[in-house]
Amino acid sequence: MKKFLNAPADFVDEMLEGIYAAHPDVTYTNDDKRCYVTAHPKKGKVGIATGGGSGHLPLFLGYVGDGMLDGCAVGGVFQSPSSDQMYEVTKYIDQGAGVLYIYGNYTGDIINFDMAAEMADVDGIRVRSVVGNDDAASSIVGEEHKRRGVAGIFFVYKAAGAAAAEGLDLDEVVRLADKARLNTRTIGVALSSCVVPEVGHATFSIGDDEMEIGMGIHGEPGISRKKLAPADAVVDEMMERIFGEQDYGAGGEVAVLVNGLGGTPREELYILYRRVSQLFAERSVKVRHVWIGEFATAMEMAGASISVLKLDGELARLMAAPARTPFFTHVER
Repeated sequence: MKKFLNAPADFVDEMLEGIYAAHPDVTYTNDDKRCYVTAHPKKGKVGIATGGGSGHLPLFLGYVGDGMLDGCAVGGVFQSPSSDQMYEVTKYIDQGAGVLYIYGNYTGDIINFDMAAEMADVDGIRVRSVVGNDDAASSIVGEEHKRRGVAGIFFVYKAAGAAAAEGLDLDEVVRLADKARLNTRTIGVALSSCVVPEVGHATFSIGDDEMEIGMGIHGEPGISRKKLAPADAVVDEMMERIFGEQDYGAGGEVAVLVNGLGGTPREELYILYRRVSQLFAERSVKVRHVWIGEFATAMEMAGASISVLKLDGELARLMAAPARTPFFTHVER
């Protein structure tokens, strides 16, 4: 294991100390560095919280800021944060309009967020939840409730954050966040493993000439392992699954996110997007918004994912809205 760290056990907390030192617009509450919140909560606005394990920057905490989220409970590497940490974040970000939880479909997160919501309810804080499940590789059509939440949760954050910034009430923010969730599909491919600092060795093994389609962001098994193919062929296989689930229709519009998993150069991500854009052009579908870079990583795993959001007028408006966080900035257009 080659990493820039001091003690593996201090990896998460020292990372957070660095973020707080670099970005004064974020802070923490309850004297707990893992209760990560905006330094400037807005009175009367619906609060939006997320949470999850570390090792995925900028997911999850990277989207706390103007036009996006208000707080994040931070867990250990690939580990859920506690219900108490989620509860403390909830109390801090509640500004009288209720709180929306947005998090990935993982058992530990579901249990702990549900417990936090129950504690908040005792305090009279109204809490609703939207659970991201965009990973098209992790379960069949008809059993989408079993799917993992991966990089496509970015679109749910963006929709909810913009809706809350518009001053919409909790029910409307939930409706729009859930609309983004329902219209998002993601498929990923991994080329290498990653190393969890406290474990000290690769999470799984994969051949130097192999790729795995559909692998999860913690190294969960994918749907096929095979020899590495040219980039266009890889994208064609990935997009075939997405096109098989959603009809984008000639004249339709989409937003596309090409996400690096931590060890893939951005140049390669643009090569992947080149083919994605060709496939949509062949179908007379307009890519109205595109984001390319690292949005949900898996430590230093080499690989990428493609997320597609089917747009309508509401979702297009929310995707276009401005946002500014320490890790993500979007100018309205």
